[in-house]
Amino acid sequence: MRACVQQKSRHCARRGSVLVIVLWIAFGLVSLALYFANSMNFELRASDNRVCAQAADQAIEGAARYLNYLLTQQIANGSNGVFLSLDDSLCKAVPVGEAHYWLIGRDTNAPVGPGRMCFGLVDEASKLNLNLAASNPLVASNQLIWLPRMTVDLTQAILDWVNTNGTGPTVSYYAMQQPSYQCKCEPFETVDELRLLYAADMDTLVGEDANRNGILDPNETDDNQNGMLDPGILEYVTVYSREPNTNSDGSAKVDISSLTSGSAPLNSLLQTNFGTTRANEIMLSLGLASVGGGGSRTGGSSGVGTSGAAPRGGGPSGIGGMSGVGGSGTPAVASASFASPLQFYVKSGMTATEFALVATNLTTTNGSYITGRVNVNTASAAVLTCLLQNDLAAAQQLVSYRQANPNNLTSIAWVIDALGSNYATDLQALEAGDYITTQSYQFTADIVALGPYNRGYRRAKFVFDTSSGAPKIVYRQDLTHLGWALGKEVRQSLLAAKGT
Repeated sequence: MRACVQQKSRHCARRGSVLVIVLWIAFGLVSLALYFANSMNFELRASDNRVCAQAADQAIEGAARYLNYLLTQQIANGSNGVFLSLDDSLCKAVPVGEAHYWLIGRDTNAPVGPGRMCFGLVDEASKLNLNLAASNPLVASNQLIWLPRMTVDLTQAILDWVNTNGTGPTVSYYAMQQPSYQCKCEPFETVDELRLLYAADMDTLVGEDANRNGILDPNETDDNQNGMLDPGILEYVTVYSREPNTNSDGSAKVDISSLTSGSAPLNSLLQTNFGTTRANEIMLSLGLASVGGGGSRTGGSSGVGTSGAAPRGGGPSGIGGMSGVGGSGTPAVASASFASPLQFYVKSGMTATEFALVATNLTTTNGSYITGRVNVNTASAAVLTCLLQNDLAAAQQLVSYRQANPNNLTSIAWVIDALGSNYATDLQALEAGDYITTQSYQFTADIVALGPYNRGYRRAKFVFDTSSGAPKIVYRQDLTHLGWALGKEVRQSLLAAKGT
């Protein structure tokens, strides 16, 4: 009896062991199933994210091609040189299949701050050109030094970097780096070269705008606690701004840096636009009308004069002067030189409307391109301050005027009306060189894209150049690594749309 009970107990124990083993096996199989299911889920999500990222990449490519088309159409319509302003429908959450793209722009009429995101193209002519230091180091240093966060050491390093003589106090610095490299001693090819220069730390270059989107984001540090974005130097400099030194039909522009009486190109330009009588009046105001014999005429000092806000046509002005040489029975030959189209305008006695008809036909150089002019219609107050010898009040006056008078910005003549007699010294600074324009031929498209379901974030920057008569992409940079750049409002709107 006892043996039977023991046998039955052993049999039950064996069955219990088998059950435990079966349970462990089942547990293992379930664990494996769950593991592989979870892995497949992660792989599916990763694949989905890759597909979204590829869709975002293609949206960026599509945006670049579309912008190329818009610029081509603008050139075909005879508007090359005009800043391409885009509606929100063309630069904000533009659909490309299931993806969308945005163009991050800048509102240079508003103070830089945490503000709202601005969308559109960025005008490269609204910035200071670093390569001006190669052709005119004195002017470049006098302008660059006033940029926010700029230092004397970095200004000198910029001058040394483009100095073809390979001399300067910062040149030896590069040989001592690990690894060592040489000072370039040639013009900048991109603004990113600034990172190689002596005294060019990231705080100086990007400031508080770590992701370079033009607004103060919640995750960015407001160092001075002023509630405003204080960008670095990269926000205000370029290497691309240039204008073709020919007219739209390919003919040469009129060089006003050296003119003589009866100058045929200038006289022809004036007669074509204003008729013979008015052209003669303008030539007379410029001191370039032919003078008969029987005496001599000196239409003013051939040296240096000043103009301030003197009435136009009231005598020699600015650095430009004129002289006439003649004797008894000998026709006098008058001559005049002008450092800038603005100085030419002040002396000519033309109205702003008249000057707008000929302003783009004037030049002060004989090269293929005019490099480094700043578009006063789109430049920020910070850049304008650099052109005005650190006079922030005058720069703000220019910004305020163009906001209030958007229809008067057809030529650089508006700066005379904007500054008036209250800023005579600033007007002299602008007249002293060929620094300003109202034309733009280079545009930056800072494109951000999201794929389907608002995933697959991508960002790339393109620089388009139309100065050769056809749009070309001269620079491309992937900025995805800088993180989210569409601001808090766009993120909230996307989350709200996802919730619905």
